[in-house]
Parts: sequence; C-alpha cells; structure tokens
Amino acid sequence: MNRSFYTIMAAQFFSSLADNALLIAAIALLVQLEAPAWMTPLLKLFFVLSYVVLAAFVGAFADSRPKGNVMFITNTIKFVGCVVMLFGSHPLLAYAIVGLGAAAYSPAKYGILTELLPPEKLVAANGWIEGLTVGSIILGTVLGGVLISASVSQSLLSFDIPLLETGIDTASESAILIIMIIYVIAALINLRIPDTGARYVSQKTNPIELIKDFSICFRTLWDDRLGQISLAVTTLFWGAGATLQFIVIKWAQVALHMTLSQGAILQAISAFGVAGGAVWAAWRIPLRSSLKVLPYGIAMGLVVCVMAIYNSDMLPNVALFSIGKLEVSLNLVPAYFLLILVGWLAGYFVVPMNALLQHRGHVLMSAGHSIAVQNFNENISVLIMLLLYSGLIWLDIPIQYVIIGFGVFVSIIMWLVIKRHKANQAERDSMHLIGEHKH
Repeated sequence: MNRSFYTIMAAQFFSSLADNALLIAAIALLVQLEAPAWMTPLLKLFFVLSYVVLAAFVGAFADSRPKGNVMFITNTIKFVGCVVMLFGSHPLLAYAIVGLGAAAYSPAKYGILTELLPPEKLVAANGWIEGLTVGSIILGTVLGGVLISASVSQSLLSFDIPLLETGIDTASESAILIIMIIYVIAALINLRIPDTGARYVSQKTNPIELIKDFSICFRTLWDDRLGQISLAVTTLFWGAGATLQFIVIKWAQVALHMTLSQGAILQAISAFGVAGGAVWAAWRIPLRSSLKVLPYGIAMGLVVCVMAIYNSDMLPNVALFSIGKLEVSLNLVPAYFLLILVGWLAGYFVVPMNALLQHRGHVLMSAGHSIAVQNFNENISVLIMLLLYSGLIWLDIPIQYVIIGFGVFVSIIMWLVIKRHKANQAERDSMHLIGEHKH
C-alpha cells in the first residue's frame, strides 16, 4: 500500500471516530431532553436517510472532482451538523445534517480505493478500512461514553475562558465541542490526500438524468450474478449492524443492569471482534475465494440468538480486573465473549463481500456510482430495520424476544442468499469473472 492509501485511512479513522462519539452524545442529549425511548433508534434513521434520498446524486458528485476534495467538503458538512446540535437544534435534525455529509463522503472514501489499487489488493484494502472503521467505532463509542460521564464532563465544564460566555453547561454539550475538534483534524488530513489522476466523463447535472443513470446502475449491479450476491450480503449486514448497535445498548440496560455510559463502552466490545474478523479475512481470504465465507453469516445470526438467553444474574458479580472505566466481573465475561464472537463472524464474512462488490461495481460502472448504489441498498435496509426495531420498542416487546427474532431473521436471509448463489452457479458459472480488469 502506498502513502496516499495511509493518508486516506487516517482521514477515515478520525471522521468515523467523531461520527460514533457524536451518536452517544446525541443519545445523552435526548435523555437530557426527556425524549421517549423509541426516539433513540431514530437518530440512526435520520443519519442514514440522506444515503437513500441522495443516492442518485452523491455518486456523480464524488466522480465530478478529486476524491480528497470531496472528502474535505463533506467532512465540513459534518462539522456544521455539530454546530447546529450544539446551539439548540433538535438532535434528530442535527444528526441528519451529519448524515448528509456522511452520505456524500462514502462514495469518495470507497471509490478512491478502486482508483489507487488493483483488484487483487481490494480484500486487503477493505480489511484495512473495515479494521480502522471498527477501531474508530470502538474508540468513538468509548470516547462518547467517557465524555458524557460525570467525572470527565465536570472537568471539561470547569474550564473557564475569561470574557467569553460559551453557553456550554451540560455533559452532552461539552462532549459535542470535543467532537467538533476531531472533525477539524479529519478535515486537515483530507487536505493532504493527493489527486489520483482518475477522471470520469463529465457528470450530468439534470436531476432527472441523474436519477435515470442511477436506476441503470442499480439494475446493472443487481442483474450481475456476483454483484447481486455480494450486494444482498452487505445490504443485510449494514441493516443488521445498525440495529444491533441499539439492541446491545438496550440489552446492556435490561439484562446486564448497565448505565448508558457503560452500555456504550460494552457496545465497543463487539467491534473488537469485527476488527479481528476483518483482519483475519484480509489475511486469509483472496478475492477469488470471497464467496466461501457466506456460511459465517448464518452462524452469526445463531450466536446473536444466544445473547437473549443470558443475563448477569446467572453468575456471581465478582470483580476480576478493571480496564479504565470498564470493570470486568465474572458475570459479564459470557456477555463479552458473545459480543466478540458475533463481531468476529460479522467482520470475517463482510470484508470479502465488500471487496467483491467494489470490484464488480468498478468493472461494470464508475467507482462513485457503484458505491452510491451500494449505499442506497444498505441504508434502505438500515431504515427498514430501525423502523421495525423502533416499533417493537414502542410496543414494549421484551428485548429478549427482539434479539431472538433478529438473529433468526439474519440466519434465514443468509441461507436464502447461499441457495441463490448455488442456483446461479448451476445455471452458469460466473466465478471466472472475479479479478477481471475494467473494460
């Protein structure tokens, strides 16, 4: 990997770090405003709405100029969302602005990989980017939990600037201010990303024409025998992952008797597993063998079901050791193990699928348009699954039943995807298309 690749990774890390810390700060802000419980998962829904609504336009925007320039502009939009949240706007609206920046950031972030690297390096590159993204989820979630904790927030609020009244007087507001600084760091790194020299045909500006182009790209990727399998898997994964993020927080409160701050840190435990699975896949799975990981998706759904059975009352609350704010006690060890295992299985099967999808998208169309189609499908899944989850919480369905239904659903969908791939192969072999260069 060249120096430009590592610069992109650094920019992605800090931007994603801020996104995940901001989610925890926004949840704390909703709690502060005494918002109903069903509104919490809507934060993520408002965040991903832009991925769906703007899918036809962000791909063209990403291909219209150098990707580093696109990443800087979109990171600035995220910063504006923080400012809006800090100065009194409703958290849902402000987080939607951050989502607008993220929706336009994503095609540039992933699209630049296909401009920089040959097909055979895409699995390794995705291992890097998923590993760092997961690392940023871990640290961002932990950072958000730490920033809203009583001790840290009191220290931050104790700083006094003479002759300046900031109006920042709550834990969530002090957390948002720190997160804004992280977005600034990401923006400065964006400025260091060099131009890859890749240029595409002049992008259309007529919205109707852009929507027509997007629909053609959408059909092209779903009609492709390899593209449809990888697209189905990543669509399921991101919808399930976004929902699992909130399920873990709720499960931590109900089954493990944790606070929001502790639950946010617990949520990061599964991300360690995702990072391990992603790195293992990057090392072990070449692009041509990417479809062999599909059964791990079924296994992930079944392990999630096991979570519903466990609660912290099954074992004695005996402290083993502490890691910073996280106290490891005997009755929490099985919960940590389950979350790490779920994460590992998820990381192991999604990284090769992501790489295969990017490869087929790059061969069949431009990088930006391919990632925009991917984001559209994945975030439709996120919207649907979060709406279902919000509805279940509103109906006051016990979290244990929600977890079992969630795990069974994931396993069944993955089984159907495997059957579809076998049917495709029985009709006509398409594995020889993996690794072909753009034509």
